[in-house]
Amino acid sequence: MIATPDRTPLSRNFFDRPVLDVAPDLLGRILVRTTPDGPIALRLTEVEAYDGPNDPGSHAYRGRTARNDVMFGPPGHVYVYFTYGMWFCMNLVCGPEGTASAVLLRAGEIVEGAELARKRRLSARNDKELAKGPARLATALGVDRSLDGTDACTPDETPLRILTGTAVPSDQVRNGPRTGVAGDGGVHPWRFWIANDPTVSPYRAHVPRRRRS
Repeated sequence: MIATPDRTPLSRNFFDRPVLDVAPDLLGRILVRTTPDGPIALRLTEVEAYDGPNDPGSHAYRGRTARNDVMFGPPGHVYVYFTYGMWFCMNLVCGPEGTASAVLLRAGEIVEGAELARKRRLSARNDKELAKGPARLATALGVDRSLDGTDACTPDETPLRILTGTAVPSDQVRNGPRTGVAGDGGVHPWRFWIANDPTVSPYRAHVPRRRRS
């Protein structure tokens, strides 16, 4: 018998820990996006840790800016950024307030509201691809910069909430290099995923972008 996932919100204390402890512990948790058309719920299957000033791959490596301000806390809030001029990606802030660590939500399984996600992800060939990758995940959930700074661990009804779900046993968690991260940050094995889960995105090494002549 499969246990029903716990629908209580994760506490702020869950996020007030080192990012490398929080990241693998997020696997199996449930992210709920509340929209005017109804809720969409996603079970997290793949994440990446970013450790602020200690991590050349982090947006906060060189300090605080208007773009990354939410990364500095409080923990349990959502950090949303815009990338490549076309995509949004979302993170969950962790660590004590004043630090700048966060976990990028890379992929998940839509467990509720798939019909709403399909309308946003018309190019998905099947439901396993609806949130297979960080930009696809944000698109499927209708996440943009307007949700930057949302408190995700409040018991109140908010646009984004993270619920306890069902934690994944450690023997089912895998880790390896982060996808598409260049330079010194590319060597950190801080990508975590559920073994053999079909919604996990494929690993891709960083490929330098060619400058237009």
